[in-house]
Amino acid sequence: MGAPVAAAAALGNTRTGRRILTGATVTVLLLVAFATAPLIAIPFAVAGTAASSAVTSADAASPAANGQWAYPLAGGYFKGRGFGYNPVSGCSYCSTDHKGYDMAQGCGATVYAAGPGTVLTAGTYQGYGNTVRIDHGDRLITLYAHMQQASLRVIVGQKVVAGTPLGTEGNTGKSFGCHLHYEVQRSGTSVDPQPFMATLGLPLK
Repeated sequence: MGAPVAAAAALGNTRTGRRILTGATVTVLLLVAFATAPLIAIPFAVAGTAASSAVTSADAASPAANGQWAYPLAGGYFKGRGFGYNPVSGCSYCSTDHKGYDMAQGCGATVYAAGPGTVLTAGTYQGYGNTVRIDHGDRLITLYAHMQQASLRVIVGQKVVAGTPLGTEGNTGKSFGCHLHYEVQRSGTSVDPQPFMATLGLPLK
């Protein structure tokens, strides 16, 4: 047995010795705790930073807005059929008199409310497939069609604002590939979404 071990054993046999050993042990444990605390805290700090970055990214993905109105998709998109006479080659069930404006980012892209109002429809609607219609008041309605099954995030009667997620881009109803059919109706009649959005300072392609 070495001298330090023998000395510790001798101290452990007396009351004073036991107190000294206990104090030394507590001191060592405290020093270890202080030394390792930063190592424990770093992963949580990194996780917190990642969560903060995720929130910023989600905010950055919101659609561009002007006042109370915004685009129904966030970021760039491909333009499909515009308003009016637009036959689709290879699609016998697609209407040649197109009542809306088709825009696409890809299957599963989030579709947003373009303006404030009350949800009139949230589900299958005529040949539009999975659809949301929003009443904006003053006999103005916007329609968002062909969304994916079970993707709708709003219900009938719900109040929404520009940028409220409605569902995701899909290919339901009389559709020819994943896209959003965005339609504007005034007093029961479909109007061209391009000049309508342009007057709001949100020109479409």
